[in-house]
Amino acid sequence: MTLLWPGGGRMEVLEENDEEEQREEELMKALEISDEPHNIETKLSVDQVFVPNDVSDFDWSSIDISQLPSSYKTNSPREKKLLRIADHYLQQYTHLCPDRKPLFLYPVNECGIKKFVSTTVRPTLLPYTELYHWDGCASFVCDYLTMEPLKSPLIPPSLLYSPTTILKYQRGNCFDFSVLLCSMLIGAGYDAYCVNGYATHDICSLDETLEVCPLLRKPQEVPKEIMKKSNKYRVKSSPDMQSKFELQQEAKKKAETEATHKNEERGEGKVTEVEKPTHDPLYGLRVHAWVLVLSGKREVPEPFFINPFTGNSHSTMDEHFLGIESVWNHKNYWVNMQDCRNGCKDLIFDLGDTVCWEIMLSETDKPLQVLLDAEEENELFDRNTDDIEEEEEDTSFAMPPSWVAPIQISPREFETRCSQGKKVILYKKAKLEKWAPYLNRNGLVKRLTVYADLGCTEVVEVREWFKNREDMLDMRELNKQTQLTTEYFSPGHLLGLKVHIYKSMEPETERVMEFYNEARVDGLQKRAENASEIKEYFVGRDDFKYFQHTEFGKRGKKISVAGARTDINSRPIVQMKECFHRNLEKPADEDVAERVFLITEEMIHLTYHLKDKYITASKKDFFKPTENYRKQSEIMTPEMCITYQAGSSVKDKKLLHLYKLLQELTEEEKQLKQQVRQSEAEVLNILKIRENEEADIKLTVSIYNTERNEKRKQQYEATKNAMEDEFPVHEEQDLDYLAPFLIQIGHPEKMTKGQVLRLRDDCLTDFKNRLIAKANIIQARFEKEVEELKKKNQQFQENQSQLSREEEAVFLADYSETMFRIHIVALRLNREKQTAPQKYLALEEKLRKDPRLAVHLSHA
Repeated sequence: MTLLWPGGGRMEVLEENDEEEQREEELMKALEISDEPHNIETKLSVDQVFVPNDVSDFDWSSIDISQLPSSYKTNSPREKKLLRIADHYLQQYTHLCPDRKPLFLYPVNECGIKKFVSTTVRPTLLPYTELYHWDGCASFVCDYLTMEPLKSPLIPPSLLYSPTTILKYQRGNCFDFSVLLCSMLIGAGYDAYCVNGYATHDICSLDETLEVCPLLRKPQEVPKEIMKKSNKYRVKSSPDMQSKFELQQEAKKKAETEATHKNEERGEGKVTEVEKPTHDPLYGLRVHAWVLVLSGKREVPEPFFINPFTGNSHSTMDEHFLGIESVWNHKNYWVNMQDCRNGCKDLIFDLGDTVCWEIMLSETDKPLQVLLDAEEENELFDRNTDDIEEEEEDTSFAMPPSWVAPIQISPREFETRCSQGKKVILYKKAKLEKWAPYLNRNGLVKRLTVYADLGCTEVVEVREWFKNREDMLDMRELNKQTQLTTEYFSPGHLLGLKVHIYKSMEPETERVMEFYNEARVDGLQKRAENASEIKEYFVGRDDFKYFQHTEFGKRGKKISVAGARTDINSRPIVQMKECFHRNLEKPADEDVAERVFLITEEMIHLTYHLKDKYITASKKDFFKPTENYRKQSEIMTPEMCITYQAGSSVKDKKLLHLYKLLQELTEEEKQLKQQVRQSEAEVLNILKIRENEEADIKLTVSIYNTERNEKRKQQYEATKNAMEDEFPVHEEQDLDYLAPFLIQIGHPEKMTKGQVLRLRDDCLTDFKNRLIAKANIIQARFEKEVEELKKKNQQFQENQSQLSREEEAVFLADYSETMFRIHIVALRLNREKQTAPQKYLALEEKLRKDPRLAVHLSHA
């Protein structure tokens, strides 16, 4: 093992057999160098550390440790050896780097036992889909745990509790957060590491009052890079004819306006200064722990940091992270030997680079694609199967397994998330509140309140998120300035509602409704309404209609008309307009693009689609006859229709065709009026349903949620009881191991002592033969694999000089797979040999206690 000098040079470290006096001198020097600054910095930190009000009352010394496993209270021999190695490593480190702070290697756990930090990491994959990704793990940890500040912001903690204890009490410091998050990330397949380093005051104290809420951040637009390709045939661009003098004058005016604007803002300097972070006298000295995720696994493109307090990801260039002392995972521990004067911006995160990172334990992972020498090959083939389990002692020391019990999170705990079911986070001009599902009767799980000032007194906007609502309401936005409410619904609403924007729930007021058009027969996608008009947008209709606009007039006096079918209280329709997409099956001058019904003027306007290479469209204007004219005659006159045919000056003289078209349009006008009245009725129905849904909010429970779904549980119990009454269930009996042998003697009611002894011996002999046969099968497989491996290796040695790289790679892969199979078969054979006597004795004991044989065997 080697360490780096601060200047970058390397030297061999002292061996373990160095004199004790020299060790004591080195440790004393290190203590003399580092003791005084720590005391000074601790005095400065009393007034600087940020302590939340709700986390300073918990007493960790009062926690119950009586039920913890023995691994929490003792160290195994391998752990003791690891602590000796870590202690020796720390002595060498303090000797070679006396100006640096002591490493965070073996803090005390909740039982007062020193544990190496790498063994505190317990890789765990929890059975929740959300925790299969890093953002889900980070979000869960920051929501589930309550933050506790370090006792001293300048040194790492002397205690590091297990992740199971942290989960039980739902609180911890940054090191506790990081160890738990790192355990979950490694279990999910990420290359994650805990980091001991330095960060700014805002990061260490979880002060996000100067940070913009992540829900309000706009996604960064990636600028499109214009690739300039050289082309000698390219047309030269025209010269710039703009006056340079005018540009200079405009620049001067712009500078003057900016100067005046700055002078005006000087009077408001007190307000703007509040937004700036205050000077921190401990800048660069505050200890913090976070998580580093390296690229390579789970398709991570580049390394990044995760702040466990917030669950947010940060670039390794982030200026809030000021330096790194060390990193560790469940396998090893690395010390950073790079200069952190510029924070983490210039750090290289290649942990295999021994110049930048000093590893504590030498790597023990050996590739399987390594050919054996002739002597090693003979040793492998000559080795007996009993000696397969005993591996050759490696010179390197492998990290012991974690002492932490398996990390478990119940479905109820995973669902509840926040401590006591609620969490409040303050951001810059915003407040974010989170609740556990089903905690609020209206299904509210998250609310974001946006303010206009830093004091958070004037509300600008409120956003609310819901879950498990029967009305499928997913989100609601309320703009306090415009009094505009926007509701978003998930698919599955009774009326296919997707978005509802309104100021008031009163009918005939300004509102916009969007629908899931796939769930509607008419293909309606959007409806915008106010007191004077309705606009409807359609998608995917067979008649190619995509837009409909209806204008209303003012209501007149109520007049009772005998036999009238129109609702007198409804708004009078003034105009109806329809727009259609192009139907390629019809000629353009016969395919209607726009149809307008002028109700009060008794007119119908038709505009057709443009023909190719035409700039004007064909049109027809119909004038409906008056009531007196209809009674006198039903003849179509040329004055009743004005036609413009694009590309032709000849008028259409076929009045019969125009008359039929007018009749069709008149009938369609009636149908369109009915559709408009139906749209008005549908709006009233939606408003009524929404009022009822808000008055009586109901939450849905999944059939798989057995704890909350009482109806489903009762139905299941009733069905189970009915099945038991109809089909009585007999208690399952264990397999009768004496049945084959009892058949041979005819199932006698009473057996003699000789029959009992012979029955027992036959049963044990048969079981012994089956165990031997199983072991022989595994032994034969092992010998076959070893023989095949020997032949392949011999062929490779003979043809090695003639093989290409690809053929050699294929052989190495096959060789590795064969070695893996041999290892597995050897483990199975050894396990079978160990368990066979135990199984035999267990069967013998079972026969002795069998009531059919116990009478005679007890006296034997």
